[in-house]
Amino acid sequence: MENTHSTSGSGTGLLLAGRYRLGDAIGRGGMGKVWRAHDELLHRTVAVKELTAALYVSEADRVVLHARTQKEARAAARITHPGVVTVHDVLDHDSRPWIVMQYVDGPSLADAVKAAEGHRIEAREAARIGLHVLGALRAAHSAGVLHRDVKPGNVLLASDGRVLLTDFGIAAIEGDVTITRTGELVGSIDYLAPERVQGAHPGPASDLWSLGATLYAAVQGESPFRRDSPISTMQAVVAEEPPAPDQAGPLAPVIVALLRKKPEERPSVEEAERMFLDAMEGRTSRSAQAYVPTRQLSESEMRSAAVPPTGQTGQTGPTERTQQPQQQPQQPPQSQPQSQTGPERTAPAPTPVPAPAPSPVPAAAPARRGRWRTVALVVALAAVVGVGAGYAFMKYQQDEGGSVGAPPAASASPSTPEAGKPSGSDSSVPDGWQRVKDPLGFSLLVPKGWKRQMDGSETDYTPDNGKHRIRISVTKVPDFENPYMHMLNMEKSLKDRLPQYKRVTLHGNNFRDQVNASLWEFTYVEKVDFPGKRHAIDQMYYADGGKPEYAIYMSGPDDDWATTRQQFDTVLQGWQPKPATGG
Repeated sequence: MENTHSTSGSGTGLLLAGRYRLGDAIGRGGMGKVWRAHDELLHRTVAVKELTAALYVSEADRVVLHARTQKEARAAARITHPGVVTVHDVLDHDSRPWIVMQYVDGPSLADAVKAAEGHRIEAREAARIGLHVLGALRAAHSAGVLHRDVKPGNVLLASDGRVLLTDFGIAAIEGDVTITRTGELVGSIDYLAPERVQGAHPGPASDLWSLGATLYAAVQGESPFRRDSPISTMQAVVAEEPPAPDQAGPLAPVIVALLRKKPEERPSVEEAERMFLDAMEGRTSRSAQAYVPTRQLSESEMRSAAVPPTGQTGQTGPTERTQQPQQQPQQPPQSQPQSQTGPERTAPAPTPVPAPAPSPVPAAAPARRGRWRTVALVVALAAVVGVGAGYAFMKYQQDEGGSVGAPPAASASPSTPEAGKPSGSDSSVPDGWQRVKDPLGFSLLVPKGWKRQMDGSETDYTPDNGKHRIRISVTKVPDFENPYMHMLNMEKSLKDRLPQYKRVTLHGNNFRDQVNASLWEFTYVEKVDFPGKRHAIDQMYYADGGKPEYAIYMSGPDDDWATTRQQFDTVLQGWQPKPATGG
C-alpha cells in the first residue's frame, strides 16, 4: 500500500514522542488531519490529530494555535462522560501541536449520511443520536465547557452503537481568559447559532441550536443554511428559516424547536431530552409542538384550508406559541399509530412539516423590517474576515456522534413508621401511588397494592407475583467502568438466553445529574412463567464517587406497555437512593 503523507512530510510510520506510530489518515479538514496510530507503550489504537494549520500562519498565530490546543485538552479533561471522546495526550512535533485521542471505530455522522441510502438517516435513529449528543453536551455544560462547534463531522458513531462528541478545540471554558481575538469568527459557519454570527457571547442554548442544525442535516441530507458563499450562509443563519424538515417524522418539531432564532425561545436540555425520547418512540412531542412558530394565514390560504364553517377557526391574531387546539384527538398519545415513513400527525395541532407549504416562520412582517440591520452586521463581519484580518477560524471542513426526564422528586418525608411500608403525608405522591421506605435504605413510589418481594438479592415490587414488576438492584462495588459497559455485557448474556430478544434502545444518559448513567429498553418472549411477549426498561447509574451502582428496572406484558412506561417515569421521578451518610 502506498504511504500517505501530510503536506508537512509526516505520514505513515512516523513515531511521535517515542511511542505513537502513525498509520492511515482517517480524516482531514481545514485545520488539520487525523491519523489512526498505535500506542507502542500501552499497545492500543489511538487517534492522533495533526494541526497542519500551524504550518501556514505567522509566529504570533502559531502561539495562539498552541494555546487553543492546550485549551482543547483542558476542556475534554473537565468532562467525564462516555459520550465525549477522551484526550490522552498533547505534544509538540515539527513546530506544531498534535493531540492524541481515544480511537472510535466507526464513521462520523457526516460520513454516515453520505453512505446512507438516499443520503439520509432514519428519523428515530437521528433522535437516538441526538439524545446521546445532548447527554454529552449536558455533561460539558455542567463542567463549564461550551463545545461551540457541534456539527455532523464532530459526531462519531461507534460500531457498537455508542455516539461520541469530539473536537472541543474551540471550546469556551468558564473562567478562562478568552483567546479568540476581535474580528474572528470561530466554528463552521452553517452550524453557528444566529447569536454567535451576530457577535454575541454564546451560551448552552447556542450548542443546542447547532445540534438542531446537525440533526436537520442528518435527516434531510443537507445543511439547512449552507449557501454559495460564507456571506450568504451567515445571512441565512441570521435572517432565514430553513425549509421544512419533511423527512424528519416525529423528530421534525424537535428540530424546529432547537432552531428558534432567539436563544431564550429554545427548549432547555431537560425539555429537549423528553422530546428526543418521544421521537425515538415514534411519538410527536406535544411539548415540541409548542415551540413551533405559527403565522397569520393569508385570505387565499384560509380559503384553501380545510376549515370547518363554524367561524371559530378564522382567528387572525398575532403570532404566539400554539396551545392545544380545540379539536384534540380523542385517543391518548400512546394509542396513536406510529409511522415509520413520515411524521405522526396529531390531529389539527400545528405541524412543522405541512406538505406543500413553506417552512414554519415566526411570521411577523414587522420583524422582517428589522432584519436589514442584522444582515448588514453579518456582511460587515464577513468582510472583516474576508480581507484576512488575522487568523479566522472559519472551518469549512469535510463534514457535510441523554437523559431520561427524571427530575429530582419534590420534597418528601424521608422517614416511615415501618420499613417497606407506605410513608405518611407526602405532597409529591400522585393519586393511586404510595411512597415506601425499603429496608435496604432507598425510597421509591409504587402503585397502591404493589407488594415487596425478594428474588435472590433483587428487590421487587409487584401486584401479581412478577407479571408486572419494579425491580431495584444495588451493587456496592461495580465491576464495570460505567453503566453503559455493564449493560452491553448484560445484553450479550441476554441474547444467548433469549433468542427473541430485541433491543429498543441502549444509550448512555444523565440521570439526576449523574453522568455515569445508562438507559436500556428491550423486548423478549417469555415461555415459562408469563408466556408471551414482554417489554422491559432499565435505568442504571453510579452514585457519587462511582458506587454503589443502582439499577431501576420495570417489566410487564408488551400489550399494556404504554401504561407500564408511564409508571416507570413516575418511579424515576420519585426515586430516592439510600442517603450517603447515616449508614
